[in-house]
Amino acid sequence: MTSYSSIDLYFLNSDGQRLADNTEQFNWLVLIKENLEILFADDPNVFVAGDLLWYPVRSQLIRAVALDVLVAFGRPKGRRGSYKQ
Repeated sequence: MTSYSSIDLYFLNSDGQRLADNTEQFNWLVLIKENLEILFADDPNVFVAGDLLWYPVRSQLIRAVALDVLVAFGRPKGRRGSYKQ
């Protein structure tokens, strides 16, 4: 059995939605995300992600948004389950 803290339940890592509606949309998402990764490869403080839940504020009234592509300047690269601003 997995144990979750209240913070884990508050900041979910999945919205249960599919990544793209069709193959063309998926190809564009991958192309844009990967080219942004290449563009900022030498800057350790530019985080690039695709299909990541973004929590703009900690509020039960504002839901997370699943961004197709996210570029966060001034944030270190690395793995994240979601992005909390």
